[in-house]
Amino acid sequence: MSQPDEFTLNAHHENLAEAVELNRQAILKSPSYLLAEYDVEFLKRSAQRPVRMQLELQKTEQWFRKHNIESLVVVFGGTQIVAKEEAEARVATAKEELAETPSNERLQRAVARSEAQLAKSFYYDHAREFAKIASSSCQLDGKCEFVVTTGGGPGIMEAANRGAFEVGAKNVGLNIELPHEQEPNPYITPELCFQFHYFAMRKFHFILRAAALVVFPGGYGTLDELFNTLCLRQTGRMQAIPIILYGREYWESIINFQTLADEGVIADEHLDLISFAETPKEAWKIISEFHNVD
Repeated sequence: MSQPDEFTLNAHHENLAEAVELNRQAILKSPSYLLAEYDVEFLKRSAQRPVRMQLELQKTEQWFRKHNIESLVVVFGGTQIVAKEEAEARVATAKEELAETPSNERLQRAVARSEAQLAKSFYYDHAREFAKIASSSCQLDGKCEFVVTTGGGPGIMEAANRGAFEVGAKNVGLNIELPHEQEPNPYITPELCFQFHYFAMRKFHFILRAAALVVFPGGYGTLDELFNTLCLRQTGRMQAIPIILYGREYWESIINFQTLADEGVIADEHLDLISFAETPKEAWKIISEFHNVD
């Protein structure tokens, strides 16, 4: 067998050096070489779900501690219950569309729904006023008690964050990543606005520091949070807090709590977990008397 000549050896070394350099570049670009904390694709894998949940737990907790957030007044309510001016505009738009095709049942339904929303628009003002009252006397000496907290969205949530914002008080928004992107309302304290992927972690933070729950009229999401809290209180798995249903007429029209007791599926004393309020001052009085604050 003949020995390779000098030219062949040089070419081999050059190809080898090129291959080594290409491999070096591939190493540096490989996802495996990326620090785990920067590897978003890795963190998004289903196997990393426990890590992501822990991050959602720790991030919010640490920001709360940084801002001395001691306790929360959690306000829930429907996204479709908006300020009167906006509700009136929705009615006007629905009626204009119906006028073009008066026999359209879908448009007739849209008018009826928008009018029902307008009839409940006063709840927006009440939530806004309640938040002002709750926020005006309990954020003193750097310690933040009874901090108004919502899901960070529109409607009643916006109203509550807005009330706190208007008196210069810190307030919290625990927003959630949804299929239809929901931007936080503009009244939340920027450093206390969080976005969650997991409903479970979001609910945990609602409950952990809750000193009170005030529930304005709303739909599935509002009912979910209400019954989650009632179940935890019923079973003694969370601290005692007042659970205030705002607007007795609305709540008694959609949920017959008394029937649950009459049917024997809850105890009579479980009805005592619920209070009703009709005015912002009445709601705050229930909370202040429960916690013995001025």
